[in-house]
Amino acid sequence: MVDDKKARFIFYERPYEFQIMDEVQRAKVISKILNKIYPKIKVPLKSRNVFTLLISVLLSAQCTDVNVNNVTKNIYPKYHKPKHFVKLGRKKIERLIKKIGIFRVKARCIFNLSKIILKEHNGKVPRSLEELERLPGVGHKTASVVMSQGFGQPAFPIDTHIHRLAQRWGLTNGKNVVQTEKDLKRLFPKKNWNKLHLQIIYYGREYCKARSCYGLTCKICTTCYPNRKKPFIAKKP
Repeated sequence: MVDDKKARFIFYERPYEFQIMDEVQRAKVISKILNKIYPKIKVPLKSRNVFTLLISVLLSAQCTDVNVNNVTKNIYPKYHKPKHFVKLGRKKIERLIKKIGIFRVKARCIFNLSKIILKEHNGKVPRSLEELERLPGVGHKTASVVMSQGFGQPAFPIDTHIHRLAQRWGLTNGKNVVQTEKDLKRLFPKKNWNKLHLQIIYYGREYCKARSCYGLTCKICTTCYPNRKKPFIAKKP
């Protein structure tokens, strides 16, 4: 029997299905594969500055990055500061983003956070998670993306792709996104977080898709779990 201090067994749908490769070993294998496929990575959302990045991330909720970019390419050349959106007003913001899902709610958030940034932060996007999360419509994931991609601070934003893949790859138990974030931050070096979270997102979109791989066919899944026989069903966030 393998000493559980040396190897941590991760159980799946069948209680007898397990792998001897521990989570630390899997994390190293995953990093190696991702770095080979994505040696350089681009930020998927187009923006002009940190403020427009914040707006784009807010708009991306329940919407594809492609759709957000198609809408904002006609907005940001003219409107790219908090004062611009305050002057526009909620109704005009609605008209500008009406092709995006739940646009009325998002327009209200954009208008209100623009007023707060202008009044309380001298027109500058706050540089801390806590202050960002106090803005209307800005949750932990959105704030983490801004910290990572806008300010270059180490963060590990967890979206549906990352939450799903972290479970498939045996890096977390999938209890919730908070636990997933803690587990990934523990397993991967802090200096790699900003690049790694984007690598995982791209990999999830291209190779380890929600409705195709199921933990059975992509390079990472077959390397980490060569003996897996049944589809792995990840818990939803």
